[in-house]
Amino acid sequence: MSSVTLTAKAIRRSLLAVAATSVATTGLFSSAVIAADEEKVERIEVTGSRIQRQDMETASPVTVISAEAIRAEGFTSVDELLQAQTSMAGAALGSSSNNGSDGVAQVDLRGMGSQRTLVLLNGRRMVNSGSGADSSVDLNSIPVAMIARVEILKDGASAVYGSDAIAGVVNIITKKDFEGFQLDLNGSSTSESDGETGEISGLYGFNTDSGNYTFGAAYSKREGVIQSDRDWTEPGYSSYLPTGSLDGMVQDGAGSWEDRSTGYDYTTSSYYQTPNERYSLFANMVQELDNDIVLTADALYTKRKSDQQLAPQPASVMLDVCDSNADSSCVTLTDAMTDAGISADETGRVEYRRRTTDAGPRIYSQDTDTFRISAGLAGELDINNGMNWDVAYTYGKNKAESSVANSINATNLSESVYANQDEWFSGDALTSDIVDDISYTDNADGGNEQHVFSAGLNGDLFDVSAGTVAFAIGAEYRYESGYYNPDPVTVAGDSTAAQQDATDGNYDVISVFQEVSVPFTDKLTGEFALRYDDYSTFGKASTWKIGLTYEATDDLMLRGVAATGFRAPSISELYGGDTGSYDYLEDPWGNEQDSQILVRYTSDEDLQAEESDSYTAGLVYSPSYVEGLSLTLDYWRFKVTNAITRLDVQAGLDACYADASSSSCETFNIGANGDLTNLTSSLTNVGSQDTSGIDFNLAYSFSALSLDWKINNDTTYLLNFEQEGIDYTNMIDGNFGAYAEVRNNFNIQAGQDDWNVMYSNRYIGEMEDLGTGDDVDAVLYHNIAGTYHVSEMITLSAGVKNFTDEEPSSVSNGSDGGTVPEVYDTVGRQYYGGVSVKF
Repeated sequence: MSSVTLTAKAIRRSLLAVAATSVATTGLFSSAVIAADEEKVERIEVTGSRIQRQDMETASPVTVISAEAIRAEGFTSVDELLQAQTSMAGAALGSSSNNGSDGVAQVDLRGMGSQRTLVLLNGRRMVNSGSGADSSVDLNSIPVAMIARVEILKDGASAVYGSDAIAGVVNIITKKDFEGFQLDLNGSSTSESDGETGEISGLYGFNTDSGNYTFGAAYSKREGVIQSDRDWTEPGYSSYLPTGSLDGMVQDGAGSWEDRSTGYDYTTSSYYQTPNERYSLFANMVQELDNDIVLTADALYTKRKSDQQLAPQPASVMLDVCDSNADSSCVTLTDAMTDAGISADETGRVEYRRRTTDAGPRIYSQDTDTFRISAGLAGELDINNGMNWDVAYTYGKNKAESSVANSINATNLSESVYANQDEWFSGDALTSDIVDDISYTDNADGGNEQHVFSAGLNGDLFDVSAGTVAFAIGAEYRYESGYYNPDPVTVAGDSTAAQQDATDGNYDVISVFQEVSVPFTDKLTGEFALRYDDYSTFGKASTWKIGLTYEATDDLMLRGVAATGFRAPSISELYGGDTGSYDYLEDPWGNEQDSQILVRYTSDEDLQAEESDSYTAGLVYSPSYVEGLSLTLDYWRFKVTNAITRLDVQAGLDACYADASSSSCETFNIGANGDLTNLTSSLTNVGSQDTSGIDFNLAYSFSALSLDWKINNDTTYLLNFEQEGIDYTNMIDGNFGAYAEVRNNFNIQAGQDDWNVMYSNRYIGEMEDLGTGDDVDAVLYHNIAGTYHVSEMITLSAGVKNFTDEEPSSVSNGSDGGTVPEVYDTVGRQYYGGVSVKF
């Protein structure tokens, strides 16, 4: 048996390998290097496989983002650094998501949806988190201060990790095996003197004769940026006016009624960057016990307090019009009103709209607590060359309290209008008594809980002529639950916001899995994985993976993977009830006055699992005649069938408008003559996705002019993105984000032992506006950064992001400010700096 201590093995086991010769590392995200000689490099686990191996080369492409690169680029949140990757697309929620985000931050690999990217912490599942019954991990729960590196597996991995890994895996590795004390201070501000961020963190660790203990704490705060504070922001235009309108008409100065000709600018109250405050505690330990058994554990607690702000509530109520038989709960149409053409509709009602500025802007607040602890035992069996066993338990819990200040009770508003018709229709400011009567604070609560038990065995099976056949087998039990309780006013449908039902449900799954690595020849190795999952909801799922690596020469390695995958329906998809959503849509009948139209979202307890096929094929080329140069090229394709989706509502509207007998009219509950009162979007298993592209990376390290240089370039070229049969390749839209054909990150560094400077740029190619067909301009962001090691104790860093203050491209159906904040930089030039002191 190896003479290396079990403690050392456990520490290395907890570190996921960085495959310098087989991963697509960008210059912006240079790979960490595990320095050890051949004798000390035991078997280690690589992201994407449970087989521990001595080499770090696998068939699957992996991108590694080191802690040093994260700090050098001034990233203060995990979502920010991930969304800068060229492999990301769509519009993942993050710091720039103001409307409907609940303050969460997510990752969207390949633009396939955050629910199709699995997030791991130290190789084990992270509890879903957010406002309750969530389908994805809130990356805000993981502080940047605790990250040693982030590994992104850009390949389908359901056969290894189970559900949700359709598009790939993000594995966040925390700092451990740390000795000493380190204090970090970091901050930033925009060139407009707003949007400040600040972070302070501490890390303390010590070694014992048989283990290591590492502890950390972090506090961060981010200030907001208002949309109208940017010169490029065009004023918003809403039909909901602070003076109110009746049947689309307003009073003029003389008391007569006329058609509304002005709109309300909502950009003065809405954020481009949302405020956020976080407190985090984390710890890691490795302890050798008696009988050569090693105990490993990590714990994390994060409290997030976040806010979003929207313009005052737009209130729309249908008021009964008085006639000879009406009771007192009605409005009387004056002669001036009837002379202007205001009249009751066929139901005897008239619509009244008002922007309730008297109550103030809608302030969305969240207070979330996320806790996770994972512990495991590991050891060796003296069989063959030695086999490793492990058992582990992971528990995660997330709970949240959320509120919306200055919400409006529609029922009370209607009654107030009936009782105070002159005050409401005059166009003057409302009295404080009326405001107090109609406004309230909407309160909700929710949460998620997770239990995971796992056990595994891996090692060598037997030797063949080309090497050793290795294996990994294991089993897992996982329980997931979630709930969300909206405010009773919202549940009852009395709010001017959309009605919403409560969510509550749970499921469990039992899984078994196996992997085998077979060296067919000295140059050709095969990797095979098979997994079986049994869910308490939809039933059974089986997935497989086949990977091949071929060392064509000492300089060139070829690789390829074919795999199947699945995603189980989430708790909110199964048990979510009905929820209203104001989507950006175009009414082809012209009945609606605004682009935001109420759509009723429904769930379904009978949903089945999504299914997927994925393929990657590529090469890694490190020419011996150019020292320090490495090239990677990978083709990838993902196909999802039986996808859980909501059909394209806009396409349904257009189809129903073109043909009143179309099935779309019934599918979306569109009434006669374009009546959208009951417009509905149901979850169903008829969706599909088909996306493919090419990733290219160049990395070159060399010395010249007495300096050490690093040049890196990372490119993703999107060949195709189709969803539900609609081609969104190179399209952008406010509802689903961007699918640019070309995204590119370039980075060049130069320095010596004590200092380095870096220039990087990020390119998002030209796209087509889905709504208008117009060209949307390409954007190139420039960044400059530098690091100086004052001494062994003190390190300083500073930089500028978006140095040339590039403006975001305009999008006709932009979700906010006429653009897509999740895609483009909407806050402008930012200055940042930091100091790190280690004792």
